[in-house]
Amino acid sequence: MREAKNRSVNFGLTHNDVKESKKAIEICELDLKNSRENGNRREEGNNLGRLGLAYSHLGEIRKAIEYYQQAVEIFKEIGDRQGEELAFENMGLAYSRLGEIEKAIKYYEQALEISRETGNIESEGTVIGNLGMAYGFLGETGKAIEFYERALKIARVNGNLRGERNNLGNLGNLCYQVGEVRAAIGYFDQTLKISREIGDKRGEGDILKNLVIAHNRLGEMKEVAEYSEQELEILREIGEKYKECQTLERLGLTYSFLEDKEKAIERYGQALVISRELGDRRQEEILIDKLRDLKETKRTDRHYKQKVGVSKELKEKKGFSLFCVGRK
Repeated sequence: MREAKNRSVNFGLTHNDVKESKKAIEICELDLKNSRENGNRREEGNNLGRLGLAYSHLGEIRKAIEYYQQAVEIFKEIGDRQGEELAFENMGLAYSRLGEIEKAIKYYEQALEISRETGNIESEGTVIGNLGMAYGFLGETGKAIEFYERALKIARVNGNLRGERNNLGNLGNLCYQVGEVRAAIGYFDQTLKISREIGDKRGEGDILKNLVIAHNRLGEMKEVAEYSEQELEILREIGEKYKECQTLERLGLTYSFLEDKEKAIERYGQALVISRELGDRRQEEILIDKLRDLKETKRTDRHYKQKVGVSKELKEKKGFSLFCVGRK
């Protein structure tokens, strides 16, 4: 689903990182004042939209909606259909974040009507995808799938790989939620291929984690290990230390299940190093306990195997002696 910040370029918002949103608000308020003094209604609408996005990034969703509503009124007044469509779409996103899905759908439908009227196919596909997500939240799976498939078709026709990837991922998530795990994996595989094609490392890491979760649900632990290792490589590449630690711990658990204790100890040990770097004492204690238990189990197993080996050797010798006696 396209978030408001992904559309912020159309409003000209450059400080759309959460840490910089307060600075963005100061700049937008100054620009808004200037546009009003100059009587530039279009810029006034754009600046109101920018303020809405900035407050949305700060989590002040109600305030963001107020600015979007003001922007809509101005865009209607001056006949800026594209600005109006974008403001409606952002209002839909805002109400979705508040969990007011029926209101979100109302604004998405208004945005969809305008995008079709203006022939903006890309916006039409995005809004249809957002409607799919909204109906998914309401538990209307059939409608959600219908909208996702329509959005997917539009993305493919327009060669919009990111849109195609997002809709495939949403279909995969929906299939997983209703228990169709194999179908979900099929969608996730397609999503992974596109993420790699467009060079989206973070997206690739996210979908690899989805594949891990899906295969784990099916009890396919070898696949869990395989995709977790791929995810680990991505996390190291993009410098996500905390997630790297989580993935290493998951790998330790997975290899323990697969009875590959050497690999389990190796991955737990690597996770321990990172937890110490991050200063996470609680996680450090958990990993130390897991390593201790695993090493103790390994020693017990080795002792048991040695004992079994000696017992087997004695039985073989005893059996050979009796056989010889029998031949006499």
